[in-house]
Amino acid sequence: MDRPSEVVDKILTKISSKDLIGVELLESKLIYSVIGFIPACDGVDNGLLISNLGYLLAQKGLNTCILDLKVFYPNLYQYVDVAPPKKSHGLIRVLKNDKIDIREEIKATKYERLFLLSPSVQDLMEEYFDFDFEQLERVITSLKQMFDIVLIDIPNIPPLEFCLGAMKYCHIGFFTATERMEATVNMVKLLDFADSVGISTSKFNNVVLMNLHNIDFDYNVFNEMGFKIVTALPFVKDGIARANSGNLYVKDNPLFNRQFIKEIQKLANRLADQ
Repeated sequence: MDRPSEVVDKILTKISSKDLIGVELLESKLIYSVIGFIPACDGVDNGLLISNLGYLLAQKGLNTCILDLKVFYPNLYQYVDVAPPKKSHGLIRVLKNDKIDIREEIKATKYERLFLLSPSVQDLMEEYFDFDFEQLERVITSLKQMFDIVLIDIPNIPPLEFCLGAMKYCHIGFFTATERMEATVNMVKLLDFADSVGISTSKFNNVVLMNLHNIDFDYNVFNEMGFKIVTALPFVKDGIARANSGNLYVKDNPLFNRQFIKEIQKLANRLADQ
């Protein structure tokens, strides 16, 4: 059996750093391979969604990389049960230096074809204030060339380049929301701000509803504001419990919530069949 380092090398030599010089970009077989997720309100759990979705896409034969851009509070390493990068390693290292081999900072998870690029939890907040769109674009472009699909957890912090930059370079974007009155207002405010600085916002008209408790809520408000609900995931207590122990809900669980599995599979199929 291959060691994890050998698996990473096999996947990530799809295109090497030397090959990037003087050649055209290698495109994914998918039309839209860079997918972003932005929380619209409190009560959602992007880590739960992205980690389980990433696993389902990897099971479809797609080499999948999760990019955690929550640079102040990264947490996706917990969901896929890998050790966080050491201080000044991981995402910040490849952002700072375009000579660094990005393959050295990407971690292989215990799941076949599923990988993670994450910030270090030990990095100081102020270390992330001075990056610009071009540095983020370089990292996203490198991942797009190496993997079939890239899933990005985008922080909803409009003044931060990691928010607007990721929105700019995504092919498709999803807001994640739950039964909160402020969700649609927050979505509209963020898109208005992004549009005011020249970032296309039409790609972010999709909504993934999460952690639904079937309370009295007017879901029509999303459609009335120009958004499209693409899937709706019920709250699953066991999903949270498994995430806390570094396990994925959609894998080897004998007591699935059928609605959750149906809806997240629907989203995975949509992304895989572009």
